[in-house]
Amino acid sequence: MTSMKMKFNPFAFLFYFLACWTFTQCGIYSFTGASIPPGTETFQVNYFINEAGNRPGSTIEPGLDQEFTIALQDLLINQTNLNLVTSNAHLVYEGEITRYSITPTTSTANNTAAQNRLTMEVNVRYINNKNEDDSFEQRFSFFYDFDANQQLFDIKSAANKEIFERITQEIFNASLAKW
Repeated sequence: MTSMKMKFNPFAFLFYFLACWTFTQCGIYSFTGASIPPGTETFQVNYFINEAGNRPGSTIEPGLDQEFTIALQDLLINQTNLNLVTSNAHLVYEGEITRYSITPTTSTANNTAAQNRLTMEVNVRYINNKNEDDSFEQRFSFFYDFDANQQLFDIKSAANKEIFERITQEIFNASLAKW
């Protein structure tokens, strides 16, 4: 049995390296799917105010605003090469948490809740100071289902993690991935 040996081709390697570098440096493409306009170097995430308590049926959850703001900052830091700043950024994210509520989703034969759903909704204003046509205001929401025998305290950490991951990724996709 004969085996075929692959020879290292320095020209092919150099071409591949330069192509990848060009696409990522020119703002055309990044490996996270972001399409960042050339010359865009900074972003800021203003504090998301928790206004969920103003909505009937919403739960007031202390610290939710800070946790969500940090989750969005972390996602943008991890998925882009942009620098986080506190003012005068090229890209600005701001908004409010408008809903954080628990509602029953299924019931038992005795008409009691068998499963509950925690839903979070966020209103986001995205301001692209490099290309104002890309700016938008949009609502994003996601949910976490859990057994009705559990309390919010029991599931809050896992629920917030899953909800934050989904909502922040949707915000990223809408603002930078254009999905």
